[in-house]
Amino acid sequence: MRWASAIATPSRLEDAIDEAAESILASLGDSPDLVIAFVSGTHSDHYSSLPASLRKSFPHATIFGCCAGGVIGNGQEVEGEDAVTLMAALLPGVSIQSFHLGADPVAWPAQVGVDPDQAPEFVVLTDPLSCDPAVLVPWLDAAFPDSTKIGGVASGCHVAGECVLLEGDELHRTGAIGLALVGNIEIDTIVAQGCKPVGSPMFITRAKGQVLYELDGQASVLTLERLLATLDDDDRELARNSLFVGMVMHDKREVYEHGDFLIRQIVGADAEGQALAVSDEVREGSIAQFHLRDGHTSAADLKELLSKHQYCKPEGALLFSCMGRGQGLYGEANHDTKLFHSQMGDVPMSGFFGNGEIGPVQGQTFLHSYTSAFGLLRPKHP
Repeated sequence: MRWASAIATPSRLEDAIDEAAESILASLGDSPDLVIAFVSGTHSDHYSSLPASLRKSFPHATIFGCCAGGVIGNGQEVEGEDAVTLMAALLPGVSIQSFHLGADPVAWPAQVGVDPDQAPEFVVLTDPLSCDPAVLVPWLDAAFPDSTKIGGVASGCHVAGECVLLEGDELHRTGAIGLALVGNIEIDTIVAQGCKPVGSPMFITRAKGQVLYELDGQASVLTLERLLATLDDDDRELARNSLFVGMVMHDKREVYEHGDFLIRQIVGADAEGQALAVSDEVREGSIAQFHLRDGHTSAADLKELLSKHQYCKPEGALLFSCMGRGQGLYGEANHDTKLFHSQMGDVPMSGFFGNGEIGPVQGQTFLHSYTSAFGLLRPKHP
């Protein structure tokens, strides 16, 4: 197994692809089996040329990718400007199958076309407007319980039908696409949610749907107000715009640590009813804790997670990062990629800034926001 990545920034799309492809072929020394392409939304007027331009350089590869508001490759993160990033691999002993999923979940098993007993590793990309990840992601977990899923939601588009999903020689404007990788390949995942806990864990004593009514028997808004009164000035100011709730995935522990929580946004408050609205289902009887997020916390979170995964020794990596990270969060370019390479070494990596990230927490796959989700690619049997 060998991976290579490249990024190119010429303003003409075909020139950018040619430049990145030349670098890829020089690095691999052979024609790759798989090419993953992420293309800046600034090239949207020329998306129709993508399949032919890529096929010219990679005549035998499975081609896969999407458009993006920002692309990541070769240690660079290019946001809102012309760029193309390519990730390519020689994958002996690996079967590669791409697929496109339409709007009808009943048809999905046939469209994927892979036996769950093969336990494929999945990379999944979705259109932001025509495919609901809240339906797709749980279906994938149920249909392929032994498979890892990593991916993201395409970006760089503003209206329905503007985004593109690239699968083979086809450009899809709706639905989702996926790669099913079977054989001598494994994907380890890191989902950096970028938050720190504040206050103490509490039982969710009353909830319905996405509404959190009570924590430890007290109205959730009242509980939050009491917590805010205990915070220092910096954290109290941070809570104005970056307050989240973390929900424990496994409730049988006595102590809850970093990585035990699924982080979800607080999207509203009802002062009269003393309830909080959360961006996901809230499970009554489980445990929750309030969290805060800023650049410093996100950096520390990612560094800790990367240090725990140095044993993986990946041959390549994919990064699906939120549009809310990057320079807007850290005040500098290339933050997450620099940190990745400082911890993992000179590993080829490509990715994009998307409208959502797909990855597992505590063994269950979710759609996330404000995260960086890494897929670490390595042979199952060295």
